[in-house]
Amino acid sequence: MNWLEPILNKQERLVVGLMSGTSMDGVDAALVRINGNELKTKIELIKFICFPYESSLLQTLENVISNGSTRQISELNFLVGEAFAKAALAVIKEARLSTSDIDLIGSHGQTIYHNPPSSCSESFGGVYPERSRRAQDRTSLTTKKGVPSTFQIGELDVIAERTGITTIGDFRTRDVAAGGEGAPLVPYVDYLLFHKSGKVSIVQNVGGIANATVVTERIEDVIAFDTGPGNMLMDNIVSLTTNGEKRFDQDGRLASQGSVNKVLLEKLLSHPFFAKSPPKSTGAELFGKEKASELYALVKEKRISLNDLIATLLELTLESIAISYERFIFPKWNVSEVILSGGGARNPLFVKKLKKKIDHVKFSTSDDYGIPVEAKEAVAFAVLANELISGNCANLPSATGAERRVPLGKIVLGGI
Repeated sequence: MNWLEPILNKQERLVVGLMSGTSMDGVDAALVRINGNELKTKIELIKFICFPYESSLLQTLENVISNGSTRQISELNFLVGEAFAKAALAVIKEARLSTSDIDLIGSHGQTIYHNPPSSCSESFGGVYPERSRRAQDRTSLTTKKGVPSTFQIGELDVIAERTGITTIGDFRTRDVAAGGEGAPLVPYVDYLLFHKSGKVSIVQNVGGIANATVVTERIEDVIAFDTGPGNMLMDNIVSLTTNGEKRFDQDGRLASQGSVNKVLLEKLLSHPFFAKSPPKSTGAELFGKEKASELYALVKEKRISLNDLIATLLELTLESIAISYERFIFPKWNVSEVILSGGGARNPLFVKKLKKKIDHVKFSTSDDYGIPVEAKEAVAFAVLANELISGNCANLPSATGAERRVPLGKIVLGGI
């Protein structure tokens, strides 16, 4: 029996997209009606929720990322799977539907380690060596930079078993296996949702990490890359200073009361990541809790005030975005619009300052296109699940640096 046949025969599917990013503030769950696939894809967002992690699970997650044993990671994989399953069931209930109405779940999972090829550049003899060299070296990487790899937890079998719904996940690994960064993967969806004839746009997501997609007329020309930290460093500093009672700078209030420390800013911007040409990606390994703790020590030592530090880190996000545009985007494309998404799009101070830095381009948000800024990433993984089940390759080598286009995701059957 072909367990997938009932899903494959549908032109229109109901899909739940699940996403938890580097901010780890919970599981975003988007219930989406998807008609068609590839360039004929049409979506309707039915319901979106953010399902918070339980405090004990969140604390365990943060500790495991810093220094977890194999046992802890194995157990956490199942616990996070339970949390993702609960989020899926919750959004279905909120939409007043039942699990039998849902065709697929697309789960990004929770990243606990990401070491892309750009971080292993010494292993490859350069940031982006010729692909033949990359393929040749892939089997013998033993230098201090390590092996290109990525690891998302949130066991797919747990999600499928708890919900009874066929679940697709582990989207990033195939792209890394094909020589890519494994990120960003959302550019394919950004193109489907936002491309316009005769126009070039930048879709700028500002979550824990900030990433930009240049949406060109032709999908073959799309590029995308992480610009650097988004909210991650600021969020971690706020969490450290409040012992976890607060997890972000609401409306930029702390930053608005501080002044930018230009010496510290220049030091932070001197990190080699910012000078690397795309494709490139990053994560908590560079801009996570360890770096935040190092910076927070400056506050405890009274070398900088908390407000000044937050103001400086906000400026770091702004400058790294602006510098990326000036170096890698504006020289090649005439950009007509920047479309903001992610939590940063809800920070009025951030948006005001970014518009001032890049004042010759129109700004909008994904809200203006019918997708709440908080929901876009979860929607994207619903679409990626639909693409795999439709038999399509959904990575973009122009964005990730992969050697070729490959199918993304693994399928776990539900309802059997």
